[in-house]
Amino acid sequence: MASDGARKQFWKRSNSKLPGSIQHVYGAQHPPFDPLLHGTLLRSTAKMPTTPVKAKRVSTFQEFESNTSDAWDAGEDDDELLAMAAESLNSEVVMETANRVLRNHSQRQGRPTLQEGPGLQQKPRPEAEPPSPPSGDLRLVKSVSESHTSCPAEELRKLSWSGIPKPVRPMTWKLLSGYLPANVDRRPATLQRKQKEYFAFIEHYYDSRNDEVHQDTYRQIHIDIPRMSPEALILQPKVTEIFERILFIWAIRHPASGYVQGINDLVTPFFVVFICEYIEAEEVDTVDVSGVPTEVLCNIEADTYWCMSKLLDGIQDNYTFAQPGIQMKVKMLEELVSRIDEQVHRHLDQHEVRYLQFAFRWMNNLLMREVPLRCTIRLWDTYQSEPEGFSHFHLYVCAAFLVRWRKEILEEKDFQELLLFLQNLPTAHWDDEDISLLLAEAYRLKFAFADAPNHYKK
Repeated sequence: MASDGARKQFWKRSNSKLPGSIQHVYGAQHPPFDPLLHGTLLRSTAKMPTTPVKAKRVSTFQEFESNTSDAWDAGEDDDELLAMAAESLNSEVVMETANRVLRNHSQRQGRPTLQEGPGLQQKPRPEAEPPSPPSGDLRLVKSVSESHTSCPAEELRKLSWSGIPKPVRPMTWKLLSGYLPANVDRRPATLQRKQKEYFAFIEHYYDSRNDEVHQDTYRQIHIDIPRMSPEALILQPKVTEIFERILFIWAIRHPASGYVQGINDLVTPFFVVFICEYIEAEEVDTVDVSGVPTEVLCNIEADTYWCMSKLLDGIQDNYTFAQPGIQMKVKMLEELVSRIDEQVHRHLDQHEVRYLQFAFRWMNNLLMREVPLRCTIRLWDTYQSEPEGFSHFHLYVCAAFLVRWRKEILEEKDFQELLLFLQNLPTAHWDDEDISLLLAEAYRLKFAFADAPNHYKK
């Protein structure tokens, strides 16, 4: 556990005013329930006047806000929240960091680094500097003024990109995901309101899980959860019940996609990170919730639901009918790999290995089935620090991940052996250093290709 000094240092500039062949199962056929409109919460909405009067703009917005509380939390720091959504990392800063990580790793391993470009030509590097977190003046653009400004949100994302200390990770994830507001004073009230809101959904919806219209959804969730990992966590009865409620409520409130296999995996990182705030666990795979008070578990469940929802808002086309988002990303991955390492691409093609056969799961589960949970959590530190990290940046992580196994892929000369290898990659002993190297290479690829989509194709 990090010391109090480390915790204070991390939050020093960031804490005071910081601005989620597969068969589909569909959810509800009626509009999502809004507890604010159904009166299940303590807060009541303003009454409309009975006589026709010209509504003031402020009151109109307040009424609109009260009916769209899922979308945002309005307050004095709206500009800061807008800035959080609009900001992006300074490319020169992160490119420098990526190169440092790669050079340092290559020097210690005694082998040359991989250079971006067709075929990834190998070239030795000069003496390396030790890796350091992204530094420098990050900038963001507010769409209203189009002027560059600086705020603590930049510092939070800059510090988080290279990994978040465990003691402050729960709060940091809630801020980076947009679940908590930027203003410190408003956070307790927001948490209380959103937690009440979630359990109003439970009260209204959960008893309907055995209704004919919803029973297929609930049955599929009930079947999928025991198949998840780590088993030591998931098979605890309290955890199973929490995951069932979260997934069922999300499916009911998102009828465009409903529940789809793969969404269930996305609950685990949030739940583990939030519960580790209350218990000591040397390995995240061995978390035991039996000693956690019921009230705390309830709050963790609500926070997990909302953060997972924020993540899925950015990748929901991955889970709508025919999963077009995944189909498109797998195709983009194939075209990208054909440019950065033509030999690997040609080898897969010659042995009739199709990218959908191994990369579909990479996109559907965000690599959670390919790396240990501790590595997924480290990966998500960066994903939540990157603009469109779970959608756009994930593509480059997958490309770097495939090329990472270049030597082993080229040694396999049989379709079956190739596919078995790609579906069971040897990452059981990976740690934060492996993920840092992967992310550094992914950023190099993004820097080279993201702003030049024509480079995907020859």
